[in-house]
Amino acid sequence: MYAIFQSGGKQYQAEPGTVIRLEKLPGEVGGEITLNQVIFVGDGEQVQVGYPLLEDVSVRGRIVEQGRHRKIIVFKHKRRKDYRKKQGHRQYYTAVLIQSIEKGIEAPSQADS
Repeated sequence: MYAIFQSGGKQYQAEPGTVIRLEKLPGEVGGEITLNQVIFVGDGEQVQVGYPLLEDVSVRGRIVEQGRHRKIIVFKHKRRKDYRKKQGHRQYYTAVLIQSIEKGIEAPSQADS
């Protein structure tokens, strides 16, 4: 079983037992986290697609690391103008160990009552 969810403006594919580096999320190392902006769930032949999100599905995980990515160099220049600017940037991330993909029980519709 796998799920596609969104976090920090990006989409990620998650399977139980994998570690995913997400944009920085609040929380301590070892803390539990629930990601409920799930777009797609696939389980063999069965698939569920949200429009835009699935309401009864969530991805549960545990924070294993809070850190920063490798440094990237940002270099700007304008030719023949003697303008050069060099900067470095390290983006913060949260590494999450995916523990489970949980499907909740659908709420009864209003048409049944």
